[in-house]
Amino acid sequence: MSSKEKPLIHNKRRNKIRLHHEGKETLLLCGVILAAVIGLSLWLIKVKWVAYLIISIFAVIYVILVNFFRCPIRMFQGPTSKTVVAPADGKIVVIEEVDEQEYFHDRRLMVSIFMNLTNVHANWIPCDGTVVKVEHQNGNFMKAYLPKASTENERSMVVIRTPQGEEVMARQIAGAMARRIVTYAEEGQECFIDDHMGFIKFGSRVDVYLPLGTEICVKLNQKTVGDETVIARLK
Repeated sequence: MSSKEKPLIHNKRRNKIRLHHEGKETLLLCGVILAAVIGLSLWLIKVKWVAYLIISIFAVIYVILVNFFRCPIRMFQGPTSKTVVAPADGKIVVIEEVDEQEYFHDRRLMVSIFMNLTNVHANWIPCDGTVVKVEHQNGNFMKAYLPKASTENERSMVVIRTPQGEEVMARQIAGAMARRIVTYAEEGQECFIDDHMGFIKFGSRVDVYLPLGTEICVKLNQKTVGDETVIARLK
């Protein structure tokens, strides 16, 4: 599906916020629980400050969930040719050459973005091109910032071939709290910067694998904004 067929992503106003559809069921269920807690606390607990404390705790948890499932509507500003943008909000935790053994079977530059609970967890397509490979693999749920998480945790890879013939992989990785990775990309479809790639529920990270010689445009510990921060420029 091309970006022109996605009204959620295109025909939009910059910086507009909406809730991601992946959170609808969770927020509805938690809203019912919050309403029940409010009603039962006011009815059963005679000490009012205790009732208000319990209500406040559940209300704060619900606000955190709403914040987690927010989905900014963004449009990349600038030329997209040979440009690789951050697929996620978060912080750069790894920039290094690695041996990628699941698809490329050669040396690649890896840029890893770690997302904490306060970050937006929607993921964006990092570059224009055609999706040539999508694969989900089950695995562990160790902390996402650990090096082994990239190859041992539950993960989903999306490989994109750019119009210039380069291949870029984005790997969504589950974390210690994440239990569901959603990937929207499908093999054979055209994809564009601004398209949504998927969603990871709760703490996690996204690794981007680039050809050697790619110009890296970010630094360690730099914060990224998905679909806005340029992380690399291809040769």
